[in-house]
Amino acid sequence: MNSFCLLQAAALFPAVLCLCPFAEAQENPQQPKQTIHVSVDRVNVGVIVTNSRGHFVEGLRREDFRVFDNGIEQPLTGFAAIEEPAQVLLLIESGPAVLFLEKNHVLASDTLLNNLSPNDRVAIASYSRAPELLLDFTPDKLTAKLALQSLNFTLGFAELKLASSLASATDWLAPLPGKKTVVVLSTGVDTSPPEKWEMIQQRLKTSDVRILAVSLSGDFRKPLKGRKLSPQERQDRAFVKQGFAQADQSLHELSQATGGRVYLPKNAKEFDRAYSEIAQLIRHEYSIAFSPPSNDGQLHAIQVKVNRFWCRVDHRQAYLAPPPR
Repeated sequence: MNSFCLLQAAALFPAVLCLCPFAEAQENPQQPKQTIHVSVDRVNVGVIVTNSRGHFVEGLRREDFRVFDNGIEQPLTGFAAIEEPAQVLLLIESGPAVLFLEKNHVLASDTLLNNLSPNDRVAIASYSRAPELLLDFTPDKLTAKLALQSLNFTLGFAELKLASSLASATDWLAPLPGKKTVVVLSTGVDTSPPEKWEMIQQRLKTSDVRILAVSLSGDFRKPLKGRKLSPQERQDRAFVKQGFAQADQSLHELSQATGGRVYLPKNAKEFDRAYSEIAQLIRHEYSIAFSPPSNDGQLHAIQVKVNRFWCRVDHRQAYLAPPPR
């Protein structure tokens, strides 16, 4: 099957994960969509600090951090070092493309599980029209590995609402304390309604959940070898590459809104490297907090600085202040 046919198959044929007995939190299409109302008396910010060589900076203390709300420095009201356990949700695309794009790329994510801290808790969910919880949070990495191995890529829908599913997943994690991360394994193809994009992006930007994305469409970045392509095949492949380039951009925008990162691996070795780095990112996240200085119901920009040497600081970009009382 050439790439163009594969893309057509991915768009037209059902092939998603079957739902396990753990499945819950389905989106009810009959429920009216509601405006988001957030009450915030503490703004939690997960912070990852790396130096000029890309190495994680450990041993930072509370006094090493400065946080700014709309450019005005705020006193810290909370601090947790990197040893604090994390909550990690693996959100896996269950669209038809996963069947054609080696599902081993998904199963290889047990590399991530092997490198997490023993106390980190993991949950597994799939998404197509909406996210479905397959395994609730557990510190038992063996149980999580078995859940990954039992994924079934044979039934389901071709509709892929990536952005809205991520927004729902971050809502699931919102009540949980401490460090929270969604690791999304996805082609980046998104059928979420374009008119909802701004609202979804604001939900992600104001969430205290970090999104780390791993693209599953690396095979389409590989040059074809072994035979000369016809003009039509070259045109088809260019069309496919353009579509997945747009999908990559979607993954970048969705993750960067939360201070996250995107990985575009092309082979098994690069997948292993990506999962290993993600585990290290999760293990090296600091948690700081401050109280919102005003109740104006507006979007506030967040900036975090570290009082040492030049370093890269990754964190969420904003929060929604509580409404006037």
